[in-house]
Amino acid sequence: MTLLAVAVGGRGIVDPDEPVLNADDEALLRGRAAFETTRVYAGSPFKLDEHLARLAGSAARIGLPPVDVEECGKLARSALDAAGEPEAVLRLYWTAGREGGGRPTALALVSSVPTQLEELRERGIKLIALPLGLQADLRAFAPWLLGGVKSTSYAVNMAAEAEAKRRGADDAVFLASGDIVLEGPVTNVWWRVERVLYTPALELGILAGVTRATLIAEAARLGYEVREGVFPLEDMAAAEEVFTSSSVREVMPAIELDGKPVGAGSPGEAARELQTRLRACASSP
Repeated sequence: MTLLAVAVGGRGIVDPDEPVLNADDEALLRGRAAFETTRVYAGSPFKLDEHLARLAGSAARIGLPPVDVEECGKLARSALDAAGEPEAVLRLYWTAGREGGGRPTALALVSSVPTQLEELRERGIKLIALPLGLQADLRAFAPWLLGGVKSTSYAVNMAAEAEAKRRGADDAVFLASGDIVLEGPVTNVWWRVERVLYTPALELGILAGVTRATLIAEAARLGYEVREGVFPLEDMAAAEEVFTSSSVREVMPAIELDGKPVGAGSPGEAARELQTRLRACASSP
């Protein structure tokens, strides 16, 4: 993605090449910052209020000062106006501030949409499964593991994506002990058997994706039953189709899991239908 505009709390729009964090901001020193990412359609961020609410929730879980939701919303609008790009990616950050008790920093970044997404959606992505070595529901009752929190401590997630590419795949799926399917590094995971869609339950400590919630509602309107639960990898591998969802990548069909075809080995019908419905929701006032 190409960075198009940056807005900083207390400063407004700054040049994308200008430094905006202190060297001892805990976001840099310890990864103590919360963030949100959403797509921008026709100049409007998708479900911005939901993303701001989740930003505030993540910050509270990390132990950051309370998020100034109004300020973050204004920064988002300023950055979007400065970028002048109707189709884009908006990222919002709330940092812990300087070590020893500084003021938190709010950031809004607007970037271009990755150019390869439509090509990947057309052909379908390849997935690998990676174990986390956790008990299936450990993140749900161990708050210090920050299950379901979007923080900038993303090294493990990025390492998982790098491992997927090293193995000739496009993305990864995390597993708990017992081969229980959790989520991707930056996505929620889905699969279909006949007219039933399966997706891991939030009680596993996975991210409560804003796009995930939208798809659950839209799937019902399309006549699909949605089952959230605790499912082994073998269920996913035997499905008629598999796909992932996220704010930036939207609905992304998968055609391969651990080197073996899933479903028909081509993008499936539910992924196509839900992608269409997601875009329709994004264009609705």
